[in-house]
Amino acid sequence: MNTNLVGPIPTDIRGIKPPVDIPDPWLWLWVLLSGLAAAILVLIIVGLFRRKKAQVVEEIVIPPHVRAKQRLAEALRLIGDPNQFCTEVSQTLRLYLEERFTLRAPERTTEEFLVELQNSKHLTLDQKLSLGDFLQSCDLVKFARHEPTESNLRQLHDSALRLVDETQFEPISPAAPVAPESTPPPIPPAADSADVNRKS
Repeated sequence: MNTNLVGPIPTDIRGIKPPVDIPDPWLWLWVLLSGLAAAILVLIIVGLFRRKKAQVVEEIVIPPHVRAKQRLAEALRLIGDPNQFCTEVSQTLRLYLEERFTLRAPERTTEEFLVELQNSKHLTLDQKLSLGDFLQSCDLVKFARHEPTESNLRQLHDSALRLVDETQFEPISPAAPVAPESTPPPIPPAADSADVNRKS
């Protein structure tokens, strides 16, 4: 049998090419919209986080009278050292008055503060007199080396705490005008350390 009738077998036959992917003309639009949606989502999350953080900060704001009472309670640990105790108690009350009534108490001397206090309508006359006695008593310990008893120190502490209790909420209404012939007694000036030393 003659096999040459079939002819030579071609060797250059190529396989079928795979289908060609035609790019989607809207692909760039989908990518753009996806990126925009992701950016909006990030902005929403960041905004919610900042709002929640701001609310937390507002919630932990401590009122002046609460901080003052906390510091006064902590000051009792220093009652064995009259100088440190009176320094802490008087500074606590000065800071409270500044925060509560915007009175510039911490950076002024006792005498300067008491002069300003005479014109203030935030405290009653009794409270002004009590505050003046309190600050002068603290100054005697801090600057004149006065040695008070523990009972005296606790009285100072109670005086500071009482003033905070009386002024922590509602503002005090201005007192009625005083007749010209009757003037309120002036607040005594602050004790001078040099005078105290001369007397001692």
